[in-house]
Amino acid sequence: WMVKQYEEETNLRHAVVMDTSPSMRYEGRAGVSKLAYGATLAAALHTLMVRQRDATGLAAFDSTVHTLLPPRATRQHLRGLLTSLDGIVRAEPPAVRDGGASAVAQALDEVAQRLPRRSLVTVISDLFETVDGADQIVRSLRHLRHRGHEVLVFHVLDAQTERHFAFDDVPVRFRDLESGEELTLQPAQLREHYTDAAEAFVADVQRRCREIEADYVVLDTAQPYDHALAAYLQKRRRLP
Repeated sequence: WMVKQYEEETNLRHAVVMDTSPSMRYEGRAGVSKLAYGATLAAALHTLMVRQRDATGLAAFDSTVHTLLPPRATRQHLRGLLTSLDGIVRAEPPAVRDGGASAVAQALDEVAQRLPRRSLVTVISDLFETVDGADQIVRSLRHLRHRGHEVLVFHVLDAQTERHFAFDDVPVRFRDLESGEELTLQPAQLREHYTDAAEAFVADVQRRCREIEADYVVLDTAQPYDHALAAYLQKRRRLP
């Protein structure tokens, strides 16, 4: 009984909110999907938390929240988290959806309601939503902060193609992984406008996070995980 009580004592509660929507399966030039990259990062964070005797949990979503594992600090729980993440990456992609309410916001709101006391919530997502959906995400992040939770947002992108539009200058067919809509165009004709819009998008998300005192980190799937883990460790050191 004494050993079990010690194992369940935790310094902090932590939850990963993991985006598994169709757009996260995009690989780009990096050769690894945003989903696989994010799942590996989540696995590393869960492992670090348990080794520090911090409780950690997982909320994964696409159009709805499909996986919800409450925070615990045991090695058995860690094995369950890693198994769930592996299953998420290996699973068949969900069907395309027709927009609607932001699944990111829904997952954040559900986590906010379930975490009983001050916790660290780590969001791993490409944050691809409609304008209304983006506003809902910010409201949900603000909801978490209002309830006293700390927030760390990892914005996962393939920088070469999703930020810099580095496609060959030949006609290319693009398909929206969320809606299935297709469009053929010449990348050179759109590159400058696209990159300006992409950088404005990243800057806007960063500004909104700063306004609610949520940490925000842009991650490139072509880069190693040290930048993300350093950001997490820096955040963890600032917390009691």
